[in-house]
Amino acid sequence: MRGITHARWAAGAVAVAFAATGCGGGGGSSSGGGNGTAVLSASWGDPQNPLEPANTNEVQGGKVLDMVFRGLKKYDPKTGKAQNMLAESIDTKDSKNFTVRLKDGWTFSNGEKVTAGSFVDAWNYGASLKNNQKNAYFFGYIDGYDKVHPDNGTQSADTLSGLKVVDARTFTVRLNQKFSGFPDTLGYAAFAPLPRAFFTDHAGWLKKPVGDGPYTIESYTKGSQMSLKKWDGYPGDDKPRNGGVTLKVYTDSNTAYTDLMAGNLDLVDDVPAAQLKNVRNDLGDRYINTPAGIIQTLAFPYYDKAWNKPGSEKVRTGLSMAIDRKQITDTIFNKTRTPATDWTSPVLGTQGGYKAGLCGKACEHNPTEARKLIREGGGIPGGQVKITYNADTGSHKEWVDAVCHSINNALGNDRACVGNPVGTFADFRNQIGQHRMKGPFRAGWQMDYPLIQNFLQPLYYTNASSNDGKWSDKKFDELVDNANAETDTAKAVTGFQKAEEVVRDNMAAIPLWYQNGSAGYSQRLSDVALNPFSVPVYNEIKVG
Repeated sequence: MRGITHARWAAGAVAVAFAATGCGGGGGSSSGGGNGTAVLSASWGDPQNPLEPANTNEVQGGKVLDMVFRGLKKYDPKTGKAQNMLAESIDTKDSKNFTVRLKDGWTFSNGEKVTAGSFVDAWNYGASLKNNQKNAYFFGYIDGYDKVHPDNGTQSADTLSGLKVVDARTFTVRLNQKFSGFPDTLGYAAFAPLPRAFFTDHAGWLKKPVGDGPYTIESYTKGSQMSLKKWDGYPGDDKPRNGGVTLKVYTDSNTAYTDLMAGNLDLVDDVPAAQLKNVRNDLGDRYINTPAGIIQTLAFPYYDKAWNKPGSEKVRTGLSMAIDRKQITDTIFNKTRTPATDWTSPVLGTQGGYKAGLCGKACEHNPTEARKLIREGGGIPGGQVKITYNADTGSHKEWVDAVCHSINNALGNDRACVGNPVGTFADFRNQIGQHRMKGPFRAGWQMDYPLIQNFLQPLYYTNASSNDGKWSDKKFDELVDNANAETDTAKAVTGFQKAEEVVRDNMAAIPLWYQNGSAGYSQRLSDVALNPFSVPVYNEIKVG
């Protein structure tokens, strides 16, 4: 889900009308003092889809799910390590058959108990083809997925044969292949439990989602804001230290930053590139810049024959070598990004699979070699590269223009590359989902869980959920399957690195830079931090 550009097909989010201030409204949003009852305000963007756990796989919706739900695992906000949350134990003897035992005492915010059935029903719903959930692919390891979500579109079962409820607190999971890392994926929001109301009154639940996390959704007006309130009955040990969070919708990160400086907003978690040269003077130690499991890439539309013909890998590699990553990260991002040399993230560490320099010369700035390779590959399709990006968040215009400037300089043609902005993130994602890209497009990735597998399989495996460009390679798929089946962690990591070499050799996507998480906050807040996914740890923030 946390993927910044995961695959999604649009469905209108249901707005609940309520009296709301606009984006520039008072940032205090305060109710009470610094005793855990005051509310903080934070910048946000409308989710593309309704907030179903298995249907939300982008950052803005993910922020809400992280506050409203808790699953079997939870990722440590400092280290990213998967730790048991609702799971009392997850046992296996063969990395294929797992027994899950739940802790006692967990309920949803409506009072309903969280049971084994809450998970099994949710997973069956998420996997089912007829429910068209964007995260269905994450259930693909479970036995019976080929029947509930078949490639041919003819569904022959409604439930996964690999799931079985044993008793109220126990269920079993049978996978269709060995996957030693499976338990560590279960902190991802798609695996969250769901209450009965989700199934009995689905439309009503979508208007006001009910979960088992530390916050409840009080109201949401699309295009304006969402109000979340601390749930006093939350049974977890990560209880909120504030009274709630008001998420304010911004379509321009510069406007959010201006509101922060004016005292109309408490927290921004996307400091715009234009402000990076000023932010330390503006905020001092209230500016956060920490490594995160994020990589920015350029993806390609392999469903377009012009970009998927013999020799096109030379064109893609040439374009990669035309980009001066160091100059862009130094000047545009004020050294808050690091030029990428592989397709994962340094956050994983070398033991986790990060391999500095794997890209080699293909990621080094070399205009002469860039021109040569592009010429050998048949030239740029249509004679011009149009890089598509969403213009509403993330300071993307600045870096896309800089990338094009770099390519144009390398090729000696000031129109060889141009930016192609799309007004909103939702429209951008819709165009990608409808396979309407005519050239490379922004494809940043924020890890769902801290495994090398997550940087590779969802993005490059044939027909994977976030393989937006539809790249496909049998050798890559086979190496991934073998790595997943490896029960020894170190051997599994090595297997995934071999698969990553296939991505490199084909330049399936152009790696640009690793991204740090950045945030700035008002004097009203304390104990503000970003987790390894670059998301604020909202429940730890104190107000007043």
